[in-house]
Amino acid sequence: MNFNILALCCVVTTVSAFTIPNNNNPAAIFDRTTSIVLEASRAAQKKKSRLEWCRKRGFDNEGNRIPPEDGTTTAATAESAAILKNSDDLEYVKLVSANGSSAEVYLFGGVVTSYKDAEGTEFIAVRPDAKMDGSKPISGGLSHCWPQFGPGEIQQHGFARNVNWSVDESSTKDSVVLQMTPSDYTKEIWDKPFACKYKINIKDDRLDTEMIVDNTGSEAWAFQAALHSYFKVSSLDKLEIAGSFKGKEFLNKMVGDEGEMQTEERDSITITEEYDRVYKGVNDPVLKDSGTGKNLSVLNTEGWEDTVLWNPFGSEAMGYNNFVCVESVKFDSVSLEGGKSWTGKMTLQPSKNE
Repeated sequence: MNFNILALCCVVTTVSAFTIPNNNNPAAIFDRTTSIVLEASRAAQKKKSRLEWCRKRGFDNEGNRIPPEDGTTTAATAESAAILKNSDDLEYVKLVSANGSSAEVYLFGGVVTSYKDAEGTEFIAVRPDAKMDGSKPISGGLSHCWPQFGPGEIQQHGFARNVNWSVDESSTKDSVVLQMTPSDYTKEIWDKPFACKYKINIKDDRLDTEMIVDNTGSEAWAFQAALHSYFKVSSLDKLEIAGSFKGKEFLNKMVGDEGEMQTEERDSITITEEYDRVYKGVNDPVLKDSGTGKNLSVLNTEGWEDTVLWNPFGSEAMGYNNFVCVESVKFDSVSLEGGKSWTGKMTLQPSKNE
């Protein structure tokens, strides 16, 4: 990421010092050599010039956006969200709020891979075994499972997480709107007329997300939806997951071949074994991490009715001890009439542990 910002600076400020050799001019080669030497001697000056160019546009020496100290709007903060590239040339958008809270959103899969508060605490996890080059869906972040959740008639978790989303023109420095519409690839898997939008808005105290599914045809079709959300934790033994779990039935997929319905007897959840549980009717989880001293409320205010807890306990390759999936889910399928829409709203709101 940082390399790309500075590379952009290089492109803007660099002027070639080479001259084109002239066969009719015996001094041409001498002129070219002199230019090369002069260019080398000016390297430090050019680097300084590039960094000044970056700073004037709101970036520090590492390529990170600098929020204004007085809260005023500068040319850098007023601009729309820029599309950047990681070291594997995968495109993403970085959002920054007035107080320095930030988020990163990848176009491949429409995945939010980072959410940091103003103090720099990261709340979203990307697994150490994740591929960030587009060769497979990103293992981590707020990953889309659409139009299917889990196994079913089409491929596992659908296709929304392994196609490129586009950026809407209404995106700004602190918000972005991604879009996904049918392609030849998606039609081979699921040939339905649809349009999906995913809105991400970074605020000083929270991250707002909104998924909108439109049936652009005339006939009804059904779908499932989930945000396969990975949250970063200091360690599992310092984590509790609170919410309206007690007394709720859940499907424990780790029991038997097809899982078993059980009843939750705890007020808060601790993870000491492999988890894959579907809690129907629970949509208010709160992650309490004593290691960071912070809570993270997952506020599902519309559409997302259920919660899935997942953790591959014991898998060092996946980095199991530093994340937990607390997924916002619409488990029962939605039948969407032609011309109608469905919306799922989810907000991440940090707070201090009491």
